[in-house]
Amino acid sequence: MKLLIRNLDRITTEAELQAMFETHGKVQSCSLVMDKETGASKGFAFVEMPKIGEAKAAMQALNGLKVAGNKIRVKKTDVAPGASNSTEDSASDDTNE
Repeated sequence: MKLLIRNLDRITTEAELQAMFETHGKVQSCSLVMDKETGASKGFAFVEMPKIGEAKAAMQALNGLKVAGNKIRVKKTDVAPGASNSTEDSASDDTNE
């Protein structure tokens, strides 16, 4: 399951984010979205966890948590049917439980 993490402080690192989610299960990937021009964080990230139960537990535990002074928001990413989103391809791997 792919999760979207929003409202991250710009100083939060991928390693810190991955460590937060690993306390709830296996993290398949963690990618902090960076500004192409400045190289600075844009304040959001994507975390993929292969087990749906672990992803849901992480979402429940971490949503609303204060990290570096910011209350983060964690939710399942959902791409609307027909929406063109070249960076997201979340349809195929969600069936493995």
